[in-house]
Amino acid sequence: MDTKQIKALMREFDESGLSKLKIKQNDFSIELEKATGLVAAPIHAPLAVAAPIQQAPATVATPSSAPAEISGDAILSPMVGTYYSSPSPDSPEFVKVGDTVKKGQVVAILEAMKIMNELEADFDCKILKILASNGQAVEYDMPLFIVEKI
Repeated sequence: MDTKQIKALMREFDESGLSKLKIKQNDFSIELEKATGLVAAPIHAPLAVAAPIQQAPATVATPSSAPAEISGDAILSPMVGTYYSSPSPDSPEFVKVGDTVKKGQVVAILEAMKIMNELEADFDCKILKILASNGQAVEYDMPLFIVEKI
């Protein structure tokens, strides 16, 4: 199966009433499972986390981070998982505060269900603040980086 077929299969699985699917062809196998009871909790958690992040700079009066957060330029977590700032413990971080990042450049790794997913920048930007720490559990739509679009 190629990538397009797998993506099409995933879309059809999401739209179906099935909760679990396992396909095995020769030496290829794929297993999909919906976590119906767990989906609602992560959606509510980012809202509770996002409010203090936006309010904290106003009370602390940090002028450099407050305008960036108000403008809404951020890189958000596309999934629930564990945030990693580097490819391995002995490797340097993907990005640091002040780095300029190009569209498509890897800025972090998110581990979900023992699968390492590279998080890429959707646009050219400058990293103003890193909100997640290495090994931290992150939620869907949780802000990970405050950035300035270039």
